[in-house]
Amino acid sequence: MAIDISPNKDGGVQKEIIKEGIGDETPSPGSNVIVHYTGTLMDGTKFDSSKDRNEPFQFELKKGSVIKAWDIGVATMKKGEVALLTCAPEYAYGKNGSPPKIPSNATLKFEIEMIDWKGEDLSPEKNGSIERYQIVQGKDYITPQEGALVNVHLTGIHNGKVFEDRDVQFSLGEGEDCGVIEGVEKALESFKSGEKSRLKIKSKYAYKNVGKPEFDIPPNATVEYTVELKSFEKAVEPWSLNSHQQIEQAKVYKEKGTNYFKMNKYNLAIKMYKKVTSFLKYEDGFEADLKTERNNLILSAHLNLALSYLKIEQNVEAKDACNEALKLSPQNEKALFRRGQAYLALASPEIAIKDFQEVLKIEPKNTAAIKQIGVCNSLIKRQLAKEKKLYANMFDKFAQEDKQKEEEELRDQPDVMCGALGEWGQEERPGGRDATAFEKENPNILMLNANGTDEFQNM
Repeated sequence: MAIDISPNKDGGVQKEIIKEGIGDETPSPGSNVIVHYTGTLMDGTKFDSSKDRNEPFQFELKKGSVIKAWDIGVATMKKGEVALLTCAPEYAYGKNGSPPKIPSNATLKFEIEMIDWKGEDLSPEKNGSIERYQIVQGKDYITPQEGALVNVHLTGIHNGKVFEDRDVQFSLGEGEDCGVIEGVEKALESFKSGEKSRLKIKSKYAYKNVGKPEFDIPPNATVEYTVELKSFEKAVEPWSLNSHQQIEQAKVYKEKGTNYFKMNKYNLAIKMYKKVTSFLKYEDGFEADLKTERNNLILSAHLNLALSYLKIEQNVEAKDACNEALKLSPQNEKALFRRGQAYLALASPEIAIKDFQEVLKIEPKNTAAIKQIGVCNSLIKRQLAKEKKLYANMFDKFAQEDKQKEEEELRDQPDVMCGALGEWGQEERPGGRDATAFEKENPNILMLNANGTDEFQNM
């Protein structure tokens, strides 16, 4: 028996279950559903069938990629279920139809088989590393962005065992400071206030190849979280503040970055220092002392970024941060020294030494720079010795190859003292004449009577 499942109960979408599905779970909005279907007009004329093509159809549920009746009907189906949807024109192709097969204002029937579904893919790479299955939809349309203060309840599960269950408040992007994994943070950027969802998070965005021994989570493990976003406060935007307020907010980020750095939480420190530069990006509105303070904060942020990047061996990024600092302060001792360290780590001692030498011009008693110059010189000498040995071996190898090639070419040349050229065969004498007495006595001497005459015969 068909039942009306249209939101307004206007009879626009009617569903009749042909085969019951398994379990109680149905796909949530955003899920990637996989179905087979056959579509017919009311007179039984078939206009399309994935079964005839033997190609299941896949689409994102409630994203507007299919007709309204499908988004409504498929959302009610369980795995393995087969159902017949009768769809009024306003829930199908309306007055325009879909020529040539579907006429205007056509009521359609779809027999749909629910094969399977996967959660909504929230991973940055769209590779299924973070899947969302909505339990309770949120309200409004606003979602928290990085920096927003979020209040959430987390329940973490691995192999059916709950390993954490807690309320936590944190600024989005700083979850690491209170033990919130990256996958939960990234997913929360798509949550609406009041939303509750189940997340399936692969190791890349969970506990990676280290695991979490205190939770009995092994390396490279996939975990599940049920996350409820109770509420959130939007992050402060630079445009909403005047120049003085921007300076004060930038100072807050700088202090947070320094605290994270002291706790060896370098990734969090980097996020905070980046916020300083982003907050003070535009010069408009900064004058006199305020402009000087702004420039000093940006310079300090770039220098601290360089140091943080060096700590986690992101040496290219460290070099770039130093370059930004040197644009503001071309003779900055710290920027030159840290750029030298970055070049040294990038195996470029011949470039690094120039930065350390510039440091000594500014501060001749900088013992750290003197020591690093010694390191650079040692590495340069070692590289030269290695290159010399490499080239010597290369030249020896080329010489040996040339010698072998010469010997092979000599072996391939015919021996004029042996074989057909040295032994006078009848066919080799001009005119095919018989050998002379002299030729018989001296078989290995080539006679010059090429014209077949008796010239030179009596030599």
